[in-house]
Amino acid sequence: MMRPFKPLAHGTSRTAWQGLVLAIFLGLGCTGCDAGPANNSPAPGTPSVQQGQRLLAQYQCGSCHAIPDVPAARGIRGPSLEAFGKRSYIAGRIPNTPEALARWIVAPAALVPDTTMPSMGVSPAEAHAMAAYLGTLR
Repeated sequence: MMRPFKPLAHGTSRTAWQGLVLAIFLGLGCTGCDAGPANNSPAPGTPSVQQGQRLLAQYQCGSCHAIPDVPAARGIRGPSLEAFGKRSYIAGRIPNTPEALARWIVAPAALVPDTTMPSMGVSPAEAHAMAAYLGTLR
């Protein structure tokens, strides 16, 4: 049973007010939280996701990365892309959003100048499809 809201009295201590404000902010901060950053990626099986999976094989991304369900993608030079859709960051620095991932795939050194990931000549449209597939990896 919930009690009715009672405002704090005028003489309430500063610590109590700070605690109340902190509780409000923490409560508001968790509203609408989700499990991962790439929550707006397309569902598995959609055309862009399927195309992205094919493009990852076509551009031989698996020569450096292990990528689930991409033929011959067992590379070890780059990080495994397993569960990539759950990651918070790309290359440990860039927030993992579909748009940022597509930009990363097109021109990684433009975002992280000292990266060892090469630019592979992927078009922006192809990169969006690849990002769609990687976002489904959970």
